Amino acid sequence: MGWIILAVVVIVVIAVIAMYNGLVQARIKVDNAWSQIDVQLQRRFDLIPNFVETVKGYMTHESETFEKIAELRTSWANTQSVAEKASLDNQLSDALKTIMAVSEGYPELKANQNFSELSEELRNTENKISFSRQFYNDTVTMYNTKLEVFPSNIIAGIFNFKARDLFEAESEEARKNVKVDFGK
Repeated sequence: MGWIILAVVVIVVIAVIAMYNGLVQARIKVDNAWSQIDVQLQRRFDLIPNFVETVKGYMTHESETFEKIAELRTSWANTQSVAEKASLDNQLSDALKTIMAVSEGYPELKANQNFSELSEELRNTENKISFSRQFYNDTVTMYNTKLEVFPSNIIAGIFNFKARDLFEAESEEARKNVKVDFGK
């Protein structure tokens, strides 16, 4: 009888260790996925000053957009949470979409090689950011699921694992296409 009890205890301990390790691995994957988003967003922020300087000479009346971009870059350095960075990312995406839309009215700007190269770099970076967001959300969903399902939810509660936020558009407005109106 003693051997059976010992075997059950060993099996339970092994199961707890396996669940705990699975939760730790999932949390590390979430952190890694967030780092990938952070790297791509930083890459975009590093490209923006060159892009803005190239565009500025052609679009002098768009100073409000350029000021907004500069303000967002400054705010970026002071943010820590996923929600704050997601909000700044959405605002920056809107500002960049506005610049790209307005640039259509400047054929000499579109013909500028520096503008073309920087635009292509930004497009590539936006694609990488999009992929990174999707990967992050998939990873967070798997992690949060582990925190909710039995029996790993018990281990998660004991060891104080916390759910993570998904990277989401901040509002219904952010989900819509940017509308540019030259009639003002």
